[in-house]
Amino acid sequence: MTVRLMFYLKRRISAWSASALDKINFKRKLIQLYSALLCNAYLKGFINGRIYRGDFKFLCSPGLNCYSCPAAVMACPLGALQNALNNLNYKIGWYVLGIIMLYGVMLGRSICGWLCPVGLMQDLLYKIKSFKIKKSKFTRWLSYLKYFILIYLVILTPLYYAVPGFCKYICPAGTLSALALLANSNNNKLFNMLGFLFANKFIILIALSLACVVCYRFFCRFICPLGAIYSLFNKFNIIGVKLDNNKCVKCNACVNFCKLDIKHVGDHECINCGECVKTCNYNAINFSLINLNKRAALAFALIILFSSLIYFNF
Repeated sequence: MTVRLMFYLKRRISAWSASALDKINFKRKLIQLYSALLCNAYLKGFINGRIYRGDFKFLCSPGLNCYSCPAAVMACPLGALQNALNNLNYKIGWYVLGIIMLYGVMLGRSICGWLCPVGLMQDLLYKIKSFKIKKSKFTRWLSYLKYFILIYLVILTPLYYAVPGFCKYICPAGTLSALALLANSNNNKLFNMLGFLFANKFIILIALSLACVVCYRFFCRFICPLGAIYSLFNKFNIIGVKLDNNKCVKCNACVNFCKLDIKHVGDHECINCGECVKTCNYNAINFSLINLNKRAALAFALIILFSSLIYFNF
């Protein structure tokens, strides 16, 4: 009788945990989609094949979102930072750095998990059925590659060679933006400008896309320099996953469950997705959010989104 009762309770707990995780993932996908629409509210750019160049372009989006995307209404923080370093424009450089630091202090890598459009695309690609590469000591070591890319391509290359290295040679968001522009018949003349550089970036885009199918968030974990910047703020960001060390028993259930290369909850590799919260049997993990009225927050968010769509398209 006792064994049956324990088995029943174990099944119920597992079912409850799975249901809770599904709810977290669903909410996260909605917020990711909302963020992508808000940062790319100029939808008619896909129709007329033109880039939005209005007043809002002086703002930087929190996630990786190319300036040249036909729908983008804000600048990419990485592109803006490289451009400032490239032109030795210290005023713009400090402005962009200040915005990135503000995002970092407020959200840290929660931006990667909840707001970045490229993160959303990676999550969707990983849902494609295929064999999956699990995390290991090698992937943990490889996760430091993005810091090298940050230092060399984002900082040193613009400073010493006057070239926005990451945007020019790697950025998949930039390649997708170029493809979106080329798909419009109004931009047929752009085909004459294509060369080896675009072909190389297109191959990189395909390779990264395939890698994201078999390896969870391949670009985010190993390549993205913006995630590398935000990871520096993960220990003291205001909004994100927090671990109560007084309740934690070091069972590592959360670490083993996580698909990322974390050593503990909230370290520099944690994207604050919140999936680990319901795996802890000791309630040692919580997601710290400002206590807002949910209906009021939802109404306000929808008003902002619809207002943006109307403003930029009509």
